[in-house]
Amino acid sequence: MSVAAAPGASISGWTGAVIDADVHAVVPSVEALRPYLGPHWNEYVDETGFTEPPWMASVYPPGAAITVDPRWRDPDAAPAGTTLEGLRRTVLDPLGVDAAILNCYWGVERLRHPDFSAAIARAINDWLIAEWLDRDERLRASLVVPAFVPAEAAAEVDRVGGHPGFVQVFLPVRTTRPYGNRTWHPLFEALVRNDLVAGVHYGGTADAAGPTGLESWFLEEYVAGLPSAFQAQLTSMVSEGLFQKFPELRVSFLESGFSWVGPTLWRMDREWPSLRRDVPWLTEEPSKIVGRHVKFSGQPIDAGPAADFANSLGWFDAADMLMFASDYPHGHELDVGHLLAALPAADHAKVMAENARSHYRL
Repeated sequence: MSVAAAPGASISGWTGAVIDADVHAVVPSVEALRPYLGPHWNEYVDETGFTEPPWMASVYPPGAAITVDPRWRDPDAAPAGTTLEGLRRTVLDPLGVDAAILNCYWGVERLRHPDFSAAIARAINDWLIAEWLDRDERLRASLVVPAFVPAEAAAEVDRVGGHPGFVQVFLPVRTTRPYGNRTWHPLFEALVRNDLVAGVHYGGTADAAGPTGLESWFLEEYVAGLPSAFQAQLTSMVSEGLFQKFPELRVSFLESGFSWVGPTLWRMDREWPSLRRDVPWLTEEPSKIVGRHVKFSGQPIDAGPAADFANSLGWFDAADMLMFASDYPHGHELDVGHLLAALPAADHAKVMAENARSHYRL
C-alpha cells in the first residue's frame, strides 16, 4: 500500500503546524491486553471465553466505510489503527503532525461485570502507555475509565492521570445519566485535580435509549440517535451548572460533528432568559459558557449545501472552537480543506493547531 495521508485528513495546501485532536488506537483483540490484566483476570478471560465487549459491531460496524475507509483495508498489514507503525505511516509522518491525541474506544461501559470493566479499563491504559505513548513523543492520549461507579472512575484517573502522555479522559456520549448530573461530580473533580480535559466521544452504553427509545438500525443511530445525545450532553453540562461547580473544567466533543452546535447554542440562549428561575446558577448566556470551556473536533464535517456552509459557521465562534481531527481510520466524505475554505485565512492556524495546543496545554 502506498503512503498517503489518512482519508478525510488532507492538509489541502496547509503548510503550518498541525495537531490532530482525534486519532484512534484500536485494541486488536483481548490478547493484546493480556500482559496488562494479571493472573486473575486472564483466568477469567479463559473461563468465560471472553473475546470483546458485547455489541461492539453496533457502534463501529466492521465492514462499513465510516469505520475504516476502504483505502486502509490492506490484507497484508495489521488492521488500520491497531499499531503504532501503521499510525506513523498513515497519519503522523505524512501529515507532519506536532502532536496527535489518541482515543481508544473498546466498549468498557458495555461490560456488565463492574470489576472486570475496571480491570479492562486499567489494562487499556497500561497498553496505551507501553505500546503507544512511551514509543512516540508526538502522541498524547485519553485515558479510559470504568463506567459504573464514578468514584472508581475517579480512582483510575488518579492512578494514571499524572502520566505526561495523558491529556484527556475518554467519556462515551451515550450514558444512562447525562454528564451534568451531580452523580458524576467525583469523576470531574478528579479530572480537574489532574488537569485533564473531558473528552465526550461517539459511542456508549446500549442501556441508554435514544430520544424516543432504542433504535433498530445503525442508520438511525448514526443519523439521529447519537447526534442528539451530543446535544443532550452539552445542554446538560451547561444547564446543571457543571462549569460553575468546576470553573477550570475543559471539555472536548469528539467525533460529534459540529453542524448542530450553532442552532443548539442559539436555542439555549433564546430560552435561558425566561427559564432562569429553573437554573439560577446561570448568570450569563449559555453560549458564552460553552465558548470558554468547550472545543469540537473537525470531523465529521457534515457541511450540508456548500452555499450555506460558511453561513452556518457564523452561528457559533467556529474559528475559536474547532480543532483539526483526522478521525483516522474512519472514512469521511469531506476533508479539512472544505472547512478551511469556508473560514478566513487568518483563522486557519487556530483550527489546524493552536486551538488544540491551548486546550490540551501542549
